[in-house]
Amino acid sequence: MNLRPCSSLLCSILLLNAESAAGLKWTPPAAWKTESGARPMRVATYIVDDAECAVYFFGPGQGGSIDDNLARWKKQFHGPDAKTGKRTIHSLAVTTIDVSGDYSGMGGPMSGGGVAKSGYRMLGAIVEGPGGNVFFKFTGPAKTIAANQPKFELLLGSVVK
Repeated sequence: MNLRPCSSLLCSILLLNAESAAGLKWTPPAAWKTESGARPMRVATYIVDDAECAVYFFGPGQGGSIDDNLARWKKQFHGPDAKTGKRTIHSLAVTTIDVSGDYSGMGGPMSGGGVAKSGYRMLGAIVEGPGGNVFFKFTGPAKTIAANQPKFELLLGSVVK
């Protein structure tokens, strides 16, 4: 049985629902709800129970270095050290981070301040695309993030040029 036509058809169907930025396309998991309405600097926001996955693209050469972003993301949490890694997905360089603890959120003038949220976790990924880096941040209560980690991995696995 030749599955090649079926697999091409499936890929085509999946790409119809794809989001895109920086010359990259990805498909969010079916159960994740796309938040409507624009948010500053975001190309997409997915709501996952009491967590969210935000996708950022700042423009070619913008958004800071990969190391600067990892350091900034680590500072948003007070707790154990973060785990970082590098891998390749569909010939794209991807840097990942897994960090948990008390989440203070984003700093800066647009953050709105607030009290740190305990028991939070963030899975992050920076995908190096042909038009610049695309930043994926999946943040929320540790239990929600753990339950949806396989879906976050599916999201990353769907990223293509």
